[in-house]
Amino acid sequence: GHRQPCAFLLRPAAGTFLGGYDGRSDLHVGVTSTHGVVYNYDDEGVHRAETGWEQCISIPLVQPDMFGLLQQWDQLLEEFSVGEAWLPHRYEEHDHNCYTYALAFINSILTAQGKRQMSKSEFTEKFVIPQTKKASKYITLHQELTANDFYIVPLPDQEKQC
Repeated sequence: GHRQPCAFLLRPAAGTFLGGYDGRSDLHVGVTSTHGVVYNYDDEGVHRAETGWEQCISIPLVQPDMFGLLQQWDQLLEEFSVGEAWLPHRYEEHDHNCYTYALAFINSILTAQGKRQMSKSEFTEKFVIPQTKKASKYITLHQELTANDFYIVPLPDQEKQC
């Protein structure tokens, strides 16, 4: 996740997807700066994490050709994050949480670009679910392989076989 600039990140609130995630546990989300710092919100306020998001699902938010937005991204993210809405006492587990924070930032960017904002269900359906479905296949495969004592050995290069 820290190597993914300008992305929406999703990870288990505790543990990792490959380390015991059961598909029902709470998830935590954040948004990366252009340098991979993960801005995320919880009951202690906004955090700027440089580690801890190595295993996550990453959803790019900015296309590489959007130079103007890329140049402003970090400043916009920082200015948004210091707003009163994201003070620790405003946190509410179901209605004002990490997802609310990330989506509100995304919607502020859309508004600045003159685009229509997205609802939580629309963003989830359009961007999050497709990526989590892909990840779920790999997580299930990993769990099956480790549960049945399989391991994967790299194949020799084609040239070495000739």
